[in-house]
Amino acid sequence: MGHQTITLVESRIPQQLAGRGGPARFEEKRARRALRVLAVESEPQVAKALIRDLARHGYQAESVPTGAQALRKYRSADLVLVDLDLPDLDGVELCRSIRAVCDVPIIVVTARDSELDRVMSLRAGSDDYVTKPYSLAELIARIEAVMRRALRQPVSAPEAITVGRLGINPGARQISLDGRPVEVTRKEFDLLYLLASRPGSVVTRKQIMAQVWRDSRSEPGRTIDTHVSSLRSKLGSSSWIITARGVGFRMGHA
Repeated sequence: MGHQTITLVESRIPQQLAGRGGPARFEEKRARRALRVLAVESEPQVAKALIRDLARHGYQAESVPTGAQALRKYRSADLVLVDLDLPDLDGVELCRSIRAVCDVPIIVVTARDSELDRVMSLRAGSDDYVTKPYSLAELIARIEAVMRRALRQPVSAPEAITVGRLGINPGARQISLDGRPVEVTRKEFDLLYLLASRPGSVVTRKQIMAQVWRDSRSEPGRTIDTHVSSLRSKLGSSSWIITARGVGFRMGHA
């Protein structure tokens, strides 16, 4: 990506933030942009350029070339960028290993562009998926969108919900079926809780994007369907989540 595009991103960010909430909003955004980013990238030149560009935008960025090194360092990061093609460990497995023990936001940044890779990465716990080649402006926007979700604090403690044999405890962020725990990702939990909190109502795809992904502007893609499919599989029945064709989804029962 050329220098001109980078300069354009830097010059627009303050004005855009100033128009969306004033000085307080700008300070909040500036704090986000100082977050620690760990890039897991095996190509030295690609890693060097990425770290340089992220640093120019105020991030504390560093890179490691292998999955093993990433597993030793991810706990010190606020966000992890993962390439799927690593010399010692497939990036999907790295995502799964991190997500099993930690909620740190993960964005897959890879040359793989197949639907299968996207689905597997999302199911493994990644929060977003960026295909190479990409513009720095797009990557920065996706980082900010993911961090808005991760940094947002709930206004009040949400209540536990029971739907038949299904229990949803937002305080512990746990789901149980017939008293047995069901392992889900962070976004799967948020999606299921959103549907269960509106019994009998259809939640539109736009509403899901806004409340689960904190993104009210992007068009809903396959991401929602992927998470719904994964939840149905983990809950053992498609009747837990009912599709309202062309609209969205509602909570069912089994």
